[in-house]
Amino acid sequence: MLDAFEITRRWPAKDPSAIQLYSYATPNGIKASAMLEECGLPYEAHLVSFAENDQFTPEFLSLNPNNKIPAIIDPDGPGGKPLGLWESGAILLYLAEKTGKLLPTDPARRYEAIQWLMWQMGGVGPMFGQFGHFHTGAGKDLEEKYPWRRYKEETERLLDVLDERLDGRSFIMGEDYTIADLAVWPWVRVLSGHYDAFDLLDMGDLDNVNRWFEACSTRPASLKAVNIPPRPA
Repeated sequence: MLDAFEITRRWPAKDPSAIQLYSYATPNGIKASAMLEECGLPYEAHLVSFAENDQFTPEFLSLNPNNKIPAIIDPDGPGGKPLGLWESGAILLYLAEKTGKLLPTDPARRYEAIQWLMWQMGGVGPMFGQFGHFHTGAGKDLEEKYPWRRYKEETERLLDVLDERLDGRSFIMGEDYTIADLAVWPWVRVLSGHYDAFDLLDMGDLDNVNRWFEACSTRPASLKAVNIPPRPA
């Protein structure tokens, strides 16, 4: 069933009936693995090694021409036909609708949750990522510090938006954990983790964000997801 997908020649499926995940444990990758863990669907995780430039190989590009992780193949897609899918937000929506989990069924609340998912995709992910690039990545050595200040200030603004939204709410949508939360917390995690910017961004003052992050990141699915696929030693 999966033989039609060229990517499986580089990453063979042990169980062709399981969802195939091609990923790396970055914030976007964690989003996909956390969702799969939350949904309880059988899946196999394949490491796409950045050190080996796996994301630029013909096999990976055959599934995702945008050369970004994560990507999946669901052998039991719509109509029972295999479905290849990339872009983490699309993957979250697909899995939520497939399983009926982590997405409100009421139409108005459903679109409100999707609104916050899009906020992550269009704001949090790109802005936090650019901040990281100019703070700890290749851009940190530039003499011109305007890009660093620009993305630092936008990261702070977005954190303030999140903190205000969480005032009086356990999660972004209220009492229920949804794909909106699942999409955002891995990006908040990287700020205090790999980017080492907790103090720089005054994140200690964000009481609502910190309370929410603790609740999201300590879920059993979240604790597993941050190590899926395992990073090479």
